[in-house]
Amino acid sequence: MIADATFLDQPVILGFDPGSHKCGLAVMGVDRRLYYHQVVTAEATIATIQTLRQQFPISLVVMGDQTASKSWKQSLEKALADPLRVVSVDERHSSLEARDRYWQMYPPKGLTRLIPQGMRTPPRAIDDIVAILLIERYLERLVS
Repeated sequence: MIADATFLDQPVILGFDPGSHKCGLAVMGVDRRLYYHQVVTAEATIATIQTLRQQFPISLVVMGDQTASKSWKQSLEKALADPLRVVSVDERHSSLEARDRYWQMYPPKGLTRLIPQGMRTPPRAIDDIVAILLIERYLERLVS
């Protein structure tokens, strides 16, 4: 999902949920407007981030502090010609929270609506929604 970034007058934050096989990416303004979110393969992550930097005025990367975060931080620093500041955010319980957020963003249809939310499984990977939550956690930390 990509929103129109033509009229951005503020820097945006890149949320990054690192993984060994797939990664979640999200771009959000400090006003919490969501411009982009997607799950990409680990191999496509650096190229996707470079493309996003051409489309959006990204000022910061907010990255989960769990799976492979240290090696991903080093990879980002090496691969990006103009490295971005990377801030680690506590990623605990983000997958459970992302499942709930998925159903808020994409309400169930048909018979799926009858299944209690706690028993539903999202039909796709939700790493991008984790990336959204990481940005929100970072922004909450700023105002607390």
